[in-house]
Amino acid sequence: MKQLARRFAGDENELPAVQSGKPKSFLKFLMRYPIFILTFGPPIFRSGVIDATKGLIDIWSFLQVGLLGTIAIRAIYRLASSESILIPKQIRSILKVAFLLGFVFLASAIYSPSHLVSAAYSVLYFLTLICIVEFVADVYTDPPDWIQCLFVLRLIALILLAVALITLFFAPSLVLSIEGGAGVRLRGEAVAPMVVIGPAIALISASSFLYSLESKARSAGFFIVGVVATLSTQTRGAELALFLSLAILGAGWAKTGKRFAYIFISGFISFILLCSAVLVAGGGGRIWDIFNRGQSMEGIESASGRMDIWKFVIQYCIDHPQGMGYIAGFRALFREYFTLGMQVNVLGIGNSHNSFLDVLADAGWLALVIYLVFLTKIFLLGRRLTRTGDSISSASNRLSFHAMQCALILLVFCLSEGMDVADYNVPLRGYFYWQHVIIAIILGLSARLLVLSRQRHEPPQ
Repeated sequence: MKQLARRFAGDENELPAVQSGKPKSFLKFLMRYPIFILTFGPPIFRSGVIDATKGLIDIWSFLQVGLLGTIAIRAIYRLASSESILIPKQIRSILKVAFLLGFVFLASAIYSPSHLVSAAYSVLYFLTLICIVEFVADVYTDPPDWIQCLFVLRLIALILLAVALITLFFAPSLVLSIEGGAGVRLRGEAVAPMVVIGPAIALISASSFLYSLESKARSAGFFIVGVVATLSTQTRGAELALFLSLAILGAGWAKTGKRFAYIFISGFISFILLCSAVLVAGGGGRIWDIFNRGQSMEGIESASGRMDIWKFVIQYCIDHPQGMGYIAGFRALFREYFTLGMQVNVLGIGNSHNSFLDVLADAGWLALVIYLVFLTKIFLLGRRLTRTGDSISSASNRLSFHAMQCALILLVFCLSEGMDVADYNVPLRGYFYWQHVIIAIILGLSARLLVLSRQRHEPPQ
């Protein structure tokens, strides 16, 4: 038992090489780190309602499970065949919290309305965590080019966007939706993680522009593409989360120098003046109608009916602290409570439309506390390590800190946008894999930065 524990803990005095690996071609990168393949999300070529909680699945559902299973089996084999698994104890503690959350989800299958569905989704959650563990252990001893990791995410997002636009011409019913005759719009649920890919392009490109990770023209061009893609989804949650993330990214960049602070403040003031001019020229009512998509004030105050859903979840979990059952519980219980009382079609509501409250609904207050601890530990570790960047003189090591800052901003977007949707916690949804791959990058980078930190504090031989 002690040998097994030592094998997974690794020798804390054994420091791996710290130089980042050389950039690889896109296909070689995906073959080397297949966890990134999961960010391609659900296939675009599917129509109709797919809902495993009601037995509505298609061939793509089996292919998605097969793909995740294949990558997880590879991860298990690599972990089992490794002579030692080196993971710093700070990161091991975070992974333990993640697995504890998985066991709470699995336990919820006991009282779930559909035991099999809850248990199956819990297994998918564990398979995803195993992929993360293997990635972190792998990159700890053989670190990749971390900037390339971010650029690969952007390239995948661009491919998904291109597929959506091409499909627009050949099968528009898969990517277009006419709502109330008001017009057409791209829908995230029909085109893989559409609400994520636009902001991901914009945030990675903005970070690249500010820290000169590539040519300014290239970064600016991709940034515009990302912003336009985000606006095309017509999703207020994604737009607000993107604005918040860009503001945090800009504020962090402004702290790196007095000149940058002046530029940031001047740009922010110019933005406010421009918005004021547009507001005056276009009229407040007209601008407001564009932003709220013509929705009534009552609908805005209730967050498009979400407030009723959230009140139900909180009240139910006050009476039943254990929750409703992972993934499968909410739909059955919500339909039972609101079939006669709510003014919307509850048959189409499959989750609580909030990532945090969905965890509460899935497995109760204990799961929510564990989930918050998990995310807080990740963010605080990454934030603490980025603050040591000023003492790093090596250019390659500074790139690691820039990659960490960008990954943290991407996580901030996921958590902010998670206030609007629950798909970040639903396996087999594109949002879920984007957030967990970003978490894998943060944990892998943290392992590398911890190595650098220990080396700086070690006395010379």
